[in-house]
Amino acid sequence: MVRIIFAIATILFGFVVNAQDLEKSLLWKISGNGLEKPSYLFGTMHAVCEINFDDNLKKALDETSQLYLEIDMDDPTLQTSMMKDMMMKDGVTLSSLMTEEEVKLVDDFLKANVNVSIKMVDKFKPFMISSMFIPKLLECPMQSIEMELVKNSKEQNEEVYGLEEISDQLAVFDKIPYKTQVEELIKTAKDNMVEGKAEFKKLMAIYDDQNIEGMLDVMKESDNKISSDFSDVLLNDRNANWIPIIERVSKEQPTFYGVGAGHLAGEKGVIKLLRKKGYTVEAVK
Repeated sequence: MVRIIFAIATILFGFVVNAQDLEKSLLWKISGNGLEKPSYLFGTMHAVCEINFDDNLKKALDETSQLYLEIDMDDPTLQTSMMKDMMMKDGVTLSSLMTEEEVKLVDDFLKANVNVSIKMVDKFKPFMISSMFIPKLLECPMQSIEMELVKNSKEQNEEVYGLEEISDQLAVFDKIPYKTQVEELIKTAKDNMVEGKAEFKKLMAIYDDQNIEGMLDVMKESDNKISSDFSDVLLNDRNANWIPIIERVSKEQPTFYGVGAGHLAGEKGVIKLLRKKGYTVEAVK
């Protein structure tokens, strides 16, 4: 009887430990499970006001010999490939998903904020149009952590790769109903980005606090249906696809992985998925 109680307690304790929130850290060390040298996993934010790589991050970059981002941002064909997959499928257009009043609202908003008319982007996936407003949400000169990582890799004569193709990334927005994406675009135009700016500011504060679990919580609780209702296609499915690549690549040579911080946290995040595969993934303080 004592053995049975002990076994149940062990199982329950293991579940509780596994379900605990992750530590506050953006940088994580991947080791064990047959790896000769450690690799590192870093949570990025795709648009920030300033970039400060601390000593731990610089050390991790020095100890690794190649860079993997979500996509290969050093690929010279990236822009051409991107243009092919920015359009909605089956001849769907923005204006076909809106009323006349909504078309005018969005058209005026686009002209005022990004200096384009709705006719110029009528075939674009709505989320791609929403991404044009990111510099406005920041309210500061936008900087890219990913491009800074690429710059560092070039200075060290290291190769840059992607965990997925740009076509894979943009295909995600064919899985989220275009109508839902359009509704979020209309909401942004109606309130002139007030809600978007507030949420972005909140995300940046949580990111600066290195609270990756908090970032995931904000996405889940967001009024933006794209973030809150489609975490599987935005995060979880992609995380699962990346794990075999991370395993293979890390066995070949020590690698620095830079992916959106939201991909790290949660039970289906990259950190816990790697732990379930037998790797030691620990926060670097």
